Amino acid sequence: MGLVVQKYGGSSVADAEGIKRVAKRIVDAKKSGHQVVVVVSAMGDTTDELIDLAQQVSPIPAGREFDMLLTAGERISMALLAMAIKNLGHEAQSFTGSQAGVITDSVHNKARIIDVTPGRIRTALDEGNIAIVAGFQGVSQDKKDITTLGRGGSDTTAVALAAALEAEVCEIYTDVDGVFTADPRVVKKARKIDWISFEDMLELASSGSKVLLHRCVEYARRYNIPIHVRSSFSGLPGTWVSNEPQGNQPMEQAIISGVAHDTSEAKVTVVGVPDKPGEAATIFRAIADAQINIDMVVQNVSAASTGLTDISFTLPKTDGRKAIQALEQAKSAIGFESLRYDDQIAKISLVGAGMKTNPGVTAGFFEALSNAGVNIELISTSEIRISVVTRADDVNEAVRAVHSAFGLDSENDEAVVYGGTGR
Repeated sequence: MGLVVQKYGGSSVADAEGIKRVAKRIVDAKKSGHQVVVVVSAMGDTTDELIDLAQQVSPIPAGREFDMLLTAGERISMALLAMAIKNLGHEAQSFTGSQAGVITDSVHNKARIIDVTPGRIRTALDEGNIAIVAGFQGVSQDKKDITTLGRGGSDTTAVALAAALEAEVCEIYTDVDGVFTADPRVVKKARKIDWISFEDMLELASSGSKVLLHRCVEYARRYNIPIHVRSSFSGLPGTWVSNEPQGNQPMEQAIISGVAHDTSEAKVTVVGVPDKPGEAATIFRAIADAQINIDMVVQNVSAASTGLTDISFTLPKTDGRKAIQALEQAKSAIGFESLRYDDQIAKISLVGAGMKTNPGVTAGFFEALSNAGVNIELISTSEIRISVVTRADDVNEAVRAVHSAFGLDSENDEAVVYGGTGR
């Protein structure tokens, strides 16, 4: 048997009973002959509670101290889990991200992994122990400060360790039975996917699917680490994410893999931009210098009478204030008239590698939204994805309408969400 990396999310270790249940699953994997490395998230909504507490103390917490605070949640989980495993008669050692050798850049709150040097993890495994690693965190390469990887960073920690340790598989345990054709909290008839390619999973993740983080899937694709998404609350087979199907799964993909939605974005419109070369570059350079990622971009046709145009783009809500400040500072260089900010939007995306060879998908998508009475504000497409921006109030109805229109509804039981608040 080879080495397996298992990651358990916050809902899986939300309380003492959950921690003991997870410990038993880990010990069972060890008994079956595997070397086991475990990556664990903070318990339940601990991270959200720590964020709320920090904002009560300081509206804009200092990045370094904010990271120091947030990493406390995972340290609590890893220590309790190690205790539970030892109580079952097996040796376990817990490690913080820095102790596990997760080396990052210096960008606090959303650091990126530069390297993983898991010497202490290998030593623990060689001694016959189970290694438990605090997810979501690392240490900066230059200043040796504690850093965090951003929301969902425990998934990235797990895949990065799996790659560094040359693991057979990275198992991501969550509060649903796998990857579904839509969020089962919104679409009760969402259908579980047995296998999905890295390419399609990347699009779903980047479009708002919460089950896996985009960076985690990208890391797995780069190092060809199969991911098995499963529930820690059941023994059911989950979803394999890999280059090729596992076992007896069919090779040919469905036309549509799923429908994703995202309510965490906002829209900025730069009004009255001179329609001449270099203006868009100046706008997006200001945004880039502020370390803000953007998603969809749309430029209107300029008005013939004024020679001015509007440019709209979407970005994370959490970066909205910073983006407005960056653009205001660059106003004299850009020469725009005004800025509009809208955080009551949602993005809905239809994803599937088969879309590019099947005519009528685009028409069917827009017809489903029209029949549901949903108005479209922005449109963006790729070979395997169509995304639109709508009002946030319309998102649930829009997702259900598109899901049904493409025959994705399950004919069997409703999807089960075992735990978690979806917060």
